[in-house]
Amino acid sequence: MLSIDTAAHGSRWRRRHPVDKAVLGFGLTVLAVSLPPWPGAALVLAAALVLLLGPARVPAGRLWRAYRVPLGFCLTGAATLLVRVGGPHGPLVGLAPDGPVRAGELLLRSSAASLGVLLFAFTTPMSDLLPRLVRAGVPPAVVDVALVTYRMTFLLLESVRRVRQAQAARLGHTTRAATWRSLGGLGATAFVRAFDRAGRLQDGLAGRGYDGTLRVLVPSTRVSAAFTLASLALLAGIAVLSAVLEGPLG
Repeated sequence: MLSIDTAAHGSRWRRRHPVDKAVLGFGLTVLAVSLPPWPGAALVLAAALVLLLGPARVPAGRLWRAYRVPLGFCLTGAATLLVRVGGPHGPLVGLAPDGPVRAGELLLRSSAASLGVLLFAFTTPMSDLLPRLVRAGVPPAVVDVALVTYRMTFLLLESVRRVRQAQAARLGHTTRAATWRSLGGLGATAFVRAFDRAGRLQDGLAGRGYDGTLRVLVPSTRVSAAFTLASLALLAGIAVLSAVLEGPLG
């Protein structure tokens, strides 16, 4: 399983309803985008980190491995604001006068918003979320395709891992030419196995009287009014604190 999915299945908040965690995680994301970068987005970033490492009990190493990918995109996007292209005066390409300030604001907003999304992802397995989307109005066919794709992804990743191990054991990665041949064989094998698994899945569903809907067991949970109210209180507190501190710190 993927690292983030493993953490979600073992999360302390696994048994909570996805709506509870969506209010908190996506609420932090909305605040990160809508509040002033300083101190609003900084407060959101700090709150998300405390929640992830504290109540949610997400291991710091696993969080960093998942966070560094969106953080890299945040840094790349912020770096573009440091450069000015064209203009009536000066060189064609140069440093933007207000580039560092704008880059810092964008980095604060995007990194804080990413942590809000990761808070939801690290506490909510896809197997708990996808079946409930039908009640939210998503067409059942779309949910079924997403469920099958989600489950087959792990099977294909396991197949790829085993093929790579077999290739390494047969010295398939000793030279650059051998590595490229192994990579081509790996892609071909994964492609064939994907079609083979899809065919067997279709035959299995047809043999079980598939009528167009995949029925799966979903853990019985209820929306916690206390948790939701506490989340809303936290979000409101961050917004109020940001408004209070904006004047002195701005």
